[in-house]
Formats: sequence, structure tokens, C-alpha cells
Amino acid sequence: MIELGPIRPPSEGESILLRVTKNCAWNRCKFCSLYRDERFSVRAISEVKNDIDTISNIYNEFKELSFKMGFSGKIVPQVVRKIEDRGFYEIRDIQQVAYWSYFGLKNLFLQDGDSMVLSTEKILEILNYIKEKLPSVERITTYARSSSVARKSLAELLLIKKAGLDRIHIGFESGSNDVLKLINKGVTVEEHIVAGQNVMKAGFELSEYYMPGVGGAKFSNEHALESAKILNLINPTFIRIRSYIPIPGTEINNLMESGKWILPSELDKVVEIKKFLQNLDGISSKIVSDHMLNLIQELEGNFLNDKGTMLKLLENFLNLSKEDQENFIIGRRTGQFRFLKDFVADENIENLKKKLKKEYGSVDNAILGIMRQYI
Repeated sequence: MIELGPIRPPSEGESILLRVTKNCAWNRCKFCSLYRDERFSVRAISEVKNDIDTISNIYNEFKELSFKMGFSGKIVPQVVRKIEDRGFYEIRDIQQVAYWSYFGLKNLFLQDGDSMVLSTEKILEILNYIKEKLPSVERITTYARSSSVARKSLAELLLIKKAGLDRIHIGFESGSNDVLKLINKGVTVEEHIVAGQNVMKAGFELSEYYMPGVGGAKFSNEHALESAKILNLINPTFIRIRSYIPIPGTEINNLMESGKWILPSELDKVVEIKKFLQNLDGISSKIVSDHMLNLIQELEGNFLNDKGTMLKLLENFLNLSKEDQENFIIGRRTGQFRFLKDFVADENIENLKKKLKKEYGSVDNAILGIMRQYI
């Protein structure tokens, strides 16, 4: 069976998943519960290679059988079902490879939370084996922590890039040392800078994830300003926005329930994002809001060309009346519409808002309750 980890970035939806580590080596961030009860371990190279072999073997059988069945090598449902009926491979593995085949066999994502914690030698061995056994792969990507990347020299990163790793996703979260300490991120601003700059120097694509709201009301302003300042120094390929919602059982959620950490409202987060964008300067990054937790999900553009358009979008929301802001928030979070341009206040949303306020006490409390169903 091909071993799979629990997550991947939304942008890696077309990628085949290859688990090289299990869980997170740090696993102490106060906002995260994903790996909380799991121990970190490194998978044996032999296990990783066996998964690569399995992926290769399933695809080769797909192709061979497709030709025999008269489908010219195409991976159609009849071929997939025939392989499933043989019972040699796990159905889940067959379906994963079939899904990957549908998207052209081009992208591969290394799991779990930080593949760069591996020694450079192990990373190179895995990458070289991928290229040998899966020659169709054009892009290999991974999650990483700034602290792990910062420990690698520029020379090591250049070797890893040459061996085939193309994009690194880093959980930046914040450029404020106060916020990083608050959330127990286990990295410093200095490590963020070293890691980010070296990744860009080595020629990788770099996705840095900024998390509006994670500093709470106390650090909201500092969080926006300092994050923009540090990302200006890095100039990553992508800045991906990931609005924060406290997860029950995490330390931040416990602090919130005790009144020691105050969750910024949906409105407050939009104000924070606007301040963040206003203070980004001189970079060529693409801003992406590709996650359902973000209220203004259509916020996207190349910073050099689209800064004004993106700020105007946020201002369009901020210029709504308080009543319409609440109506948009309710409609957006209950699936009535996805984008701000689609917003129309109607009687159904008004009635739903009244119902939620009665049940939860406020729109903010209602949204917290609703959003926790998705995380």
C-alpha cells in the first residue's frame, strides 16, 4: 500500500503524493492540532522507493492494459476497473494513480510537514529515484519549515534544486517575533529571512503562507506590518493567505476561551490584510487567496501590476454598510455565494442572520461555529 499523509496544499491538487516523513518534527505550534498526538519519524529510503515502484508499476499496467483493450494507452474507467478487479493492488492506490494520470502525470508532492528536515543525501537519493522511475514528472514540491531550510547551505539547496525539487511551501505565518513566540512557531524572523532568501537564490519557486488573525487582536497591527517587512526582504514567488480560525483543543483556543487571546473578527482580518498589502513594496510576488477559510477568496494578483486592484477589492468590502458587511459574511460562510462581486442582500440572508444571531449571540460567534465545521 502506498502510504499517504493527511494534507497537501490546495495548489497541489493535481499531484501524486509521496510520503517521505511522518508527521511534524516540531509539532508544538499552539495553533495547530494536525499532528498533535502523532510521533515524528523518517521513513526508510527502502519504503519510499517501494511506494515509487508501486506508483510506476500501477501506471505501467494501466497503459499496457489500455492498449490491449483498444483504448490507445488512455486511462479510462474500464481500464481502472479491470486493474481493480485483479486485486493485486489496493483500490485506493489504483484510484490515486488513475487520478494523477488524468492530470497528466506531471506533478509530485513530498509529504508530510517538512521534507527538508531530511539530510541532503537522503533528499537527493529520493529525487533521483523519482526521476528514474517516474520520468513523466515535471514538478516536485514539498512543505518545509524555515528552521530546517535555514540549516542547509546555499550549496546544498542548489544540489537539491538541480536534482529536481522545484517548489517549497513554507509556513511563514508571521514576520513578527512577538507573534512567532505567541504561537510557539519554533522559528525566528532571522531564520525566515535566511531560509526564504536562500530558497529564492537557489532558483526554487517559494510559497510563503501568511496567516491573518493568528496574532490575535493584541498583535494584529504588528503582525501585518512586520510580516510585510520580512516578505519584502524575501520576495517569494507566492504569498498565500491563510486566515486563522482557532481549533478546539489547541493552546490558542484555550487562551481564547480564558480571555487571554482575542480572535479578530472577519472585518478585523480584512483590515489586517489591507494593511499587510499596503506595506508590501518592491516585490514581484503573486498574492493568492486559495483557501476556503479566507473571506475574500478572489483576492489574487501579481503584486507589481495588481496591488491597486487588490486593495480596491478590500475597500469595496470595507465601504459596505455594517449591515451589508454582515450579510456578505453570512452569505459567504453559508455557501450562498463565493465572491464579493456575487453579493446581493436578500430576505433569505436577512432571516438567516437573525436566526444565527439568536442562536449564537452575534455574527462573529456564529461564523466561528460555522467555520469550525470545515477545519
